Amino acid sequence: MIKKLLIFCLSFLTLNCFAQLKPDTLKVLEEVTVKAYLSEQNLISIPASVSVINQKQIERSSINSLLPVLNTISGVKMEERSPGSYRISIRGSLLRSPFGVRNIKVYYDDFPLTDAGGNTYINLIDQSAVKNIEILKGPDGSLFGANSGGVILIKTQAKTDETSLNFGGGSYGYARQNFSLNKSTKNFEFNINQAVQIADGYRDHSQLKRYFFQTQEKWKYSEKASLKFSGFYSDLGYETPGGLNPAQYEANPISARPRVGNTPGAVEQQAGIYNKTFFGGLAHETSFVKNWKHVISISGINTNFENPFITNYEKRKENSFALRSYFEYKNQTNKNFNYQWNTGWEYQNTNTAIRNYRNNQGTPTTIIAADKIINQLQFLFTRLAIQSGEHLKAEVSTSLNLAKFEYEGLPESTNKSVFGSQKLENQWMPRLALSYLFTNDIVMRGIISRGYSIPTTAEIRASDAKINPDLKPESGWNYEIGFRARTPFESVNLDIALFSYQLDNAIVRRVNANDQDFFVNAGGTSQKGIELTIATNLLDQKTGFIKSIDFNNAFTFNDFTFNDYVVGKNDFSGNLLTGVPKVNLNSNLNIDFCDTFNLFVQYQYNGKTSLNDAETVFAGEYHLIMSKLNWQTKIKKSVLNLNFGVDNLLNQKYSLGNDLNAFGNRFFNTAANRNYFVGLGVRF
Repeated sequence: MIKKLLIFCLSFLTLNCFAQLKPDTLKVLEEVTVKAYLSEQNLISIPASVSVINQKQIERSSINSLLPVLNTISGVKMEERSPGSYRISIRGSLLRSPFGVRNIKVYYDDFPLTDAGGNTYINLIDQSAVKNIEILKGPDGSLFGANSGGVILIKTQAKTDETSLNFGGGSYGYARQNFSLNKSTKNFEFNINQAVQIADGYRDHSQLKRYFFQTQEKWKYSEKASLKFSGFYSDLGYETPGGLNPAQYEANPISARPRVGNTPGAVEQQAGIYNKTFFGGLAHETSFVKNWKHVISISGINTNFENPFITNYEKRKENSFALRSYFEYKNQTNKNFNYQWNTGWEYQNTNTAIRNYRNNQGTPTTIIAADKIINQLQFLFTRLAIQSGEHLKAEVSTSLNLAKFEYEGLPESTNKSVFGSQKLENQWMPRLALSYLFTNDIVMRGIISRGYSIPTTAEIRASDAKINPDLKPESGWNYEIGFRARTPFESVNLDIALFSYQLDNAIVRRVNANDQDFFVNAGGTSQKGIELTIATNLLDQKTGFIKSIDFNNAFTFNDFTFNDYVVGKNDFSGNLLTGVPKVNLNSNLNIDFCDTFNLFVQYQYNGKTSLNDAETVFAGEYHLIMSKLNWQTKIKKSVLNLNFGVDNLLNQKYSLGNDLNAFGNRFFNTAANRNYFVGLGVRF
């Protein structure tokens, strides 16, 4: 039966391909550009370790999240503890992240998505809205302020006018629907994106529901000025099955965390995350005199967050405000000497009211703690970028970061003595970057930068419901060199980066006997690594059965250790940095068969990973294969698309998004075994 099915598919594919053959023509490749530094620059020559993910790459990958496509970037790791519970790290920042994003600054359509408290709810965003992602690896405070891991810039505006309607489904109750509209005229462009995604999840008690609506409008009301709005509403809810100890993981890996003695389990307490968030931003840009530009933007985030947990029920109301303004000066185009100067200011304020109740099987009862935390974060920045001749580019930049937070008990607090404030020491984040073009296709770069990241609200007041005002920011110096090369017509692109990052006061997660988080400073860490990316175009032609073949590889080697980390009588100095594997490898193959079929196959290897600071428990290595076959055909002016995919093709048993330093050895969050998905869409 399987053999007959394969023969039928191959025959159908062949007939479709030969039916649409076209004469050979020479393909002119579009130069990859980066807009992260407020102007469009060619990726090959930019003096930064930056990666770009375009809309085509996102669409080729899995249809249920951004996880597969983000993991194609060397030095970047995205994990899923259960459906909807994601965390992202750049160059090994998982140590601070029970979930979500820490020490990385994220912008959404040029507005800060990371709030003043350091939290980023990236799981609110539906992947269908994302059209482009730029990832800056390593600390970069030149334009973006406090971060010690890197910066992620998310764009939602499509390059072409189109309307699409898509449906998807798959294993474990997975289903999704999304509608997208992108239009542009001479002076106005806008997009609307709506999506619903649900899933039962592989494990017991791991259901997900997300309702998402997003829009962006840009009005160029004169030749020299424009106004842009971007916003979304997301209603996200997902159950959290909790970590398993080794015996539970082996005996019944799909189970939720069970009751142990007097401590109830995840199902009994209806453990989960429920987040309703409004996000909106308005930006004005004007070129008021020759060579000068001014941009000012204002944005806000309103979040209602609930987390019924094993030991308590937490409710949070968060209101965030951000203001960003900068000037830019560019000299006239000159072959011998060009420069661009930017200077500006960004201010953020987040007011968080946190209430913890006793949890009676998913119902909040008596109050345990009630606190208000106000975070203020701002930075002044200036940057000078110089291009001398056709070969040398240099950037000199710095930001002055100011941060403080205030805390006090709310009226219903049981502890009236909780109040105070903490003004963190002002911090400079300088950056020097150089790149030199030996030829148009061979470039060397060197970077020296300082990283700095404040404790987040979720670390100052973690799930133990205690204020920890003594937690210090982490900071350190990063040194790196890089090399980019490409062949004519970009049939091969090579990018390699070698870095050494010495971090002081690293923030690490620990868990108490009640399975509640708290955070401590771990002294210093030494983070040395190699990141290698090779993108190859093995075939590119207008006619033939196979039109194009792309084969890409991303390799990451991490030598991350604790320098001086002592807790009581335990000395963890010299141990591997918790949660960071030494080796990651991602390879993907894309084959376009004429204009009708596309096959995408992705392989990921994750090396053995230390799960506690003592380096006594490890998660084993795993090998993952995801494959997606896409078929499309034109019907008049519309395009009908059908895809089918399989994830974890090798049916590996593995734990993804492990709970680090977990009490009772509850480290493991079982990932799904072999599963399938299918999608149907129309574009017109």
